[in-house]
Amino acid sequence: MPLFIQNRELGRINSTAELFDKCPHLQENGRAFRSKPLVDVDPKCLLYVQQREFAATTPADNCVSVIGSDDATTCHLVALRHTGSGAVCLAHCDGSSTWSEVPLLVKAVMSLSSVSKEGRLELHLVGGFNDESKTSHKLSLNILAAFHKQKEDIHLETCCITEINDTVVEGNHRPVVYGIGVNVKTGDVFPSSFTHKGPAEELRSARTFTGGQMADIYDSSRGLVKIGPCKWSPNLDIAFWLSQDDDTILKYLSTSPMAEPPHFVQHMKSTIHFLLQHPNSDSLFPGGQPQLYHRAESGDWVRVDKSYSATPISSQP
Repeated sequence: MPLFIQNRELGRINSTAELFDKCPHLQENGRAFRSKPLVDVDPKCLLYVQQREFAATTPADNCVSVIGSDDATTCHLVALRHTGSGAVCLAHCDGSSTWSEVPLLVKAVMSLSSVSKEGRLELHLVGGFNDESKTSHKLSLNILAAFHKQKEDIHLETCCITEINDTVVEGNHRPVVYGIGVNVKTGDVFPSSFTHKGPAEELRSARTFTGGQMADIYDSSRGLVKIGPCKWSPNLDIAFWLSQDDDTILKYLSTSPMAEPPHFVQHMKSTIHFLLQHPNSDSLFPGGQPQLYHRAESGDWVRVDKSYSATPISSQP
């Protein structure tokens, strides 16, 4: 079934400008969203989603209160929630495989909502800006089209994307909102930024850097973050980037060099360092098993071995 806006089928659109022209309330809501203050999130209740990752859970989860992601420039942050079960999924989409990714997000939410007969799927899209290459525009349209093709009815509630999320700073276009959080208990979606991006931040970045596809990183029934196993081959050529100046790294390793957050270059360098220190990914996944992390009493994510058996931390609604 198609994508709905105010209970009306969206229909075919050819540009984001046409979307906002047809649905002026979406433009108003998007501008209202971008004007909200950033919300501080306690890292001890946060599940952070990196680029090309998604995570889904329900209000019954007592390990995670907020799912969040940031550092999105041309990327889009996609939150999908079922109003009956409260199940929610957050994804950080970069356009690598939108048509195969969107069904994964719908499936993740629906699988956590199987016993809930009431309610509907609501979609919140945030990200992108008026970049020169129109990467944001293309991704906006592809995401909307992919959701439009799903068999479930999906209702677009928040649409702070591309031109609505654009501002000009010192002559350069950049996003207004780079990150969002979703309150797992209430479904509230809000602008946010995050200093803690773990667990296994460098490993997860390395997976994406080496071409890993969209991955589900969370087992909500056990409260476990699961990473990998990932595959990459030794590539000493990437050491070249460590000798380059910041402007060169920005120019060639970013889709939007003038809009990246200040820590982008350091993030790229630390990811490359990690790959050089671990040229063969197999050593990071003994026995071909994923790395697993659970939330300790301190609130930190702590790695556990494969024999770890958690008691279920949430009862599915």
